[in-house]
Amino acid sequence: MSGRATQTSLFDLEAAAVEATVSGPVAEIAVPVPVRRTFHYRVPEGLVGRLQRGSRVAVPFGGRKSIGFVLAVHERAPAHAARLRELFAVLDDEPIFPEELLGFLEHAAAHYLHPIGDVLRTAAPALETRAIRALRASGVLEADESLRGRAVAARVETWVVRTGLAPQGRLGPAQQAVLEALRDGTPRPLRDLARAGRDVRAAVQALVRRGLLRVERREAAADPYFATPVEPDTAPVPSDAQARAIEAIAQAVRARRADRFLLFGVTGSGKTEVYMRVIAEVLREGRGALVLVPEIALTPQLVARFRARLGDSIAVLHSGLGDRARHDAWRALRTGRVRLAIGARSALFAPVADLALLVVDEEHDPSYKQEEGFRYHARDMALLRARRCGAVAVLGSATPSVESFALARAGELRLLELPRRGAGRPQPRGVGGDLRSHRCGPSGHPLLSGPLHRAIEDALGAGEQVVLFLNRRGFSPSLRCAECGRSLECPACSVALTEHDRGRTLRCHYCDHVRPVPERCPGCGGVSLERIGLGTERLEEDVARIFAPARVARLDRDVASGAAAEVVLERMRRGEIDVLVGTQMVTKGHDLPGVTVVGALLADQSLAFPDFRSQERTFALLAQVAGRAGRGARPGRVFVQTWQPDEPAIACAAAHDYVGFCRGELERRRQLGYPPFGRLVAIRLDGGDEQATLVAARELVATARACVEVSEGRVAVLGPATPPIARIRGRWRQRILLRSADDASLRRVALAVLERIEKGLAPVHVSLDVDPVNML
Repeated sequence: MSGRATQTSLFDLEAAAVEATVSGPVAEIAVPVPVRRTFHYRVPEGLVGRLQRGSRVAVPFGGRKSIGFVLAVHERAPAHAARLRELFAVLDDEPIFPEELLGFLEHAAAHYLHPIGDVLRTAAPALETRAIRALRASGVLEADESLRGRAVAARVETWVVRTGLAPQGRLGPAQQAVLEALRDGTPRPLRDLARAGRDVRAAVQALVRRGLLRVERREAAADPYFATPVEPDTAPVPSDAQARAIEAIAQAVRARRADRFLLFGVTGSGKTEVYMRVIAEVLREGRGALVLVPEIALTPQLVARFRARLGDSIAVLHSGLGDRARHDAWRALRTGRVRLAIGARSALFAPVADLALLVVDEEHDPSYKQEEGFRYHARDMALLRARRCGAVAVLGSATPSVESFALARAGELRLLELPRRGAGRPQPRGVGGDLRSHRCGPSGHPLLSGPLHRAIEDALGAGEQVVLFLNRRGFSPSLRCAECGRSLECPACSVALTEHDRGRTLRCHYCDHVRPVPERCPGCGGVSLERIGLGTERLEEDVARIFAPARVARLDRDVASGAAAEVVLERMRRGEIDVLVGTQMVTKGHDLPGVTVVGALLADQSLAFPDFRSQERTFALLAQVAGRAGRGARPGRVFVQTWQPDEPAIACAAAHDYVGFCRGELERRRQLGYPPFGRLVAIRLDGGDEQATLVAARELVATARACVEVSEGRVAVLGPATPPIARIRGRWRQRILLRSADDASLRRVALAVLERIEKGLAPVHVSLDVDPVNML
């Protein structure tokens, strides 16, 4: 739940719908507004009997028209509403949300204390019906409607291509960033480039005028994942552990039991093969399956494998799809013509008919948590949806979340293990990288120790590939004046600006502010600006120089996202890249069989985060990136370079000891009362005035503590506290944390805080996050 606190009451909003005297049936409608309630409308005589639960309708709301969702039709109006306005029209011949999905979404809204109208808006597809087009033509629905039914004609995209001409004269920071993103000569969609910052479109236009770029208009495929044919594959003989897992899950599917499994398999052990075998059986029975992956970048590789085994009758759903592809996929699933859906977080809402199996791959990944608007966790909600509809749920990971491991220990998830890699391949051998004893190697580079340098040389000499992981983007993380000691900070955020574009620009990673690197310190006018540390951009350049003529590429958000990331990965699989440098994008479940050496540089960097999950995230990152090594015919080695080799996350990751790490982590959390031994609700405030934001936070703390007294002290109220980054985009931030092992008491206090927000506070933005993942 989030929204800007105002003085408008709930009854004022109900009055916005009041107009005609109530007679006959009344529809209960969820309108996509930030209010945790529904609204009532009189059903015109001509529409009586046509309204179905889950359908969309056009309704008047305040001074505008809106699209709402039918939740119920009542014989009479609520007692407090004497006069109601009429709804305009029914927009769907059949409900866009089947009953199973709608009931799940109502449950999810209640769980996260979020407005049901906004939840349904988040889940709704981009479908335009004849009724919507007619209402637009007549002016009843405006073109800028908050919840649009969008046309699904063939989509035309703008692609950007470098001409090959060398730049002449001075380029602005945004223009330099665009040319850098296109430096390998591969055309890219403008929409992908535009994600890098606000000034990209203007920069592209300027570069086109200078002859450095050209743009092309290309018709986008309805679904880009099916543009290239794939060769059918032959199912391999499963290992004994795979066979046991396949039979256990398939038996639950056949018996129609809503069992829940945790598939714990080391990297390269064949978890995807288990998924495909069980899904094949589900499809043979004429039932449906849904597979979630954490990142869009993982989707193309997974879809290709599923197509090779199961054919092209697959719907791909994620936020990067165009309206036409999403429309086609939604319709195919809704009608049962297609019974398998694959996608990222938002695919959780796919209307899969007769859902029998729900798989969450890489279930530990924090990107399953939506951080804006409706703040749901796709893994947790997948378990809820599966339970509600009687489907089998499978959570898969080589590094399961601590919460999932605890559920398995408690017997709430059935543990299935794949302890060995396929084809008898060994786990990559961990090589100590204690930076206290292994300093710079032959190159003198601060991040390339002697053992790692020699391993890279050996791998390149043998025609093998290397992955270097550094979880820090940019050329240099910050610039500092050597004369006054001041770091160059973003004018709108409490963070240092990161140097990019080979030292030509400074960029804020929170608000996208960009400026050229100054010649003098803005504070004292000094001319000595020194770089502090280095990021993946600088590392890529250094590695290419040190190990020339090796072919070096980079994978991070500055150069690749969505389809562009898959281009880099495919070049890696084809052997066109020798060394891949990247951020955590390289730690995901990519299958790169040529990689034999992995270097985790500054492996302990994430331990410094002020977050109770920092140990768990560090362990998962290191274990996952190590898993990229030795997946082919040759064994792999992983170098974990750290100043803190004795930290549990570091030591256990180097030894591939997941169980040992989790046991220690669970004991630490038990002592502190953190999940899974307690639940959390985060309340975040931000405002333009620092003092007003703090005053509002104190009011909410007072409300929470007053409620805690009534609840006999079962809830801890922590804060208000200023987050580590005190200001973002010019707005000052405060944070409050509610913690309790008693769900009912925690919910009672959270609802009291929400009611205080809805009564009106200082002009601040407030969001409430149930079961938060991001603690910053």
